[in-house]
Amino acid sequence: MKLSELAEITSSTIAQGSADLEITSTAGLDLAGVGDVTFLANPKYTPQIAETKATAIFLNEGVEIERDDIAILRAKDAYVAYTLAMRAFFPEPELRAFVHPSAVIDPTATVSESVEIHANAVIGASCTVSNGVRIMPNVTLYNGVTVGEGSTIHSGVSVRENCEIGRNCIIHNNSTIGSDGFGYAKNEDKSWLKIPQTGRVVLEDDVEIGANTAIDCASVGETRIKRGAKIDNLVQIGHSCTIDEDALICSQTGLAGSSYIGKRVILTGQVGIAGHLKVGDDAIITAKSATSHDVEPGKVISGIPAFDNREWLRSAAAFRKLGEFASRLRKLEKQVFRGEPPA
Repeated sequence: MKLSELAEITSSTIAQGSADLEITSTAGLDLAGVGDVTFLANPKYTPQIAETKATAIFLNEGVEIERDDIAILRAKDAYVAYTLAMRAFFPEPELRAFVHPSAVIDPTATVSESVEIHANAVIGASCTVSNGVRIMPNVTLYNGVTVGEGSTIHSGVSVRENCEIGRNCIIHNNSTIGSDGFGYAKNEDKSWLKIPQTGRVVLEDDVEIGANTAIDCASVGETRIKRGAKIDNLVQIGHSCTIDEDALICSQTGLAGSSYIGKRVILTGQVGIAGHLKVGDDAIITAKSATSHDVEPGKVISGIPAFDNREWLRSAAAFRKLGEFASRLRKLEKQVFRGEPPA
């Protein structure tokens, strides 16, 4: 691909180098070789520019480098431009319309002709599988499942009864969509009586679910993951939760039932959300934090229980000095007891 073509695809401009340079792939600064395009988005990696062997580099506006032997592509966001380049060089494989002989499809299911269904997939009664869907080996769709156009369901996934998968969704290996919510009532003898879980899960368009993630159905009604939300591996979404548009939920996070996660919220790794809480739009909860209260829109919180991130950072800095403070306090107590003036 010519540098000029790459610039057009990535909405970049050529600031240095020939438009006819041949670009063959993408790679990070430390791995790039001749023919590769790389990028600089985080200033801490600037020293690697001196050693990179890349042919071209994406840079944000205003960022300068002391290299005249590397082509420069100016971009509004170098990371986004590099991502577009990767998508150009490594596109998704084209759909191969076929149904493997070992796939089991209920005669009442509606399955488009332009689908790719691999070995040992099971499609239950009254399911609907739309154009461009790719179902990998050992996927199970329970009765009444709907899968929208262009979605991919990877091997080992189970989609439980009556759940709905939107268009252009991706569900990675061994995840379960629509497993029973965790609901029990205590009997008089203090044993647990299972509450029927009669609801469903809805994934709207452009949702991606990581591997080994579980999304519980509602006891009544639905658990809904809205358009563009991205959920990492090993995440637990409890029954009746709502994840709003473009939220980002990282690995090992757990949401108790009926939580509401707002638009563009970021829950980093191992975050815990108590039940029936609301996390406002654009909020961020940092790693290993947990909240038992609602979170205001735009807030950044940390800790257990979580509170304002800046205050938490100051508290964490003070916590590291508690041993020293205790020692100084004991020394002062002895001085006061003996009637000595403080040092």
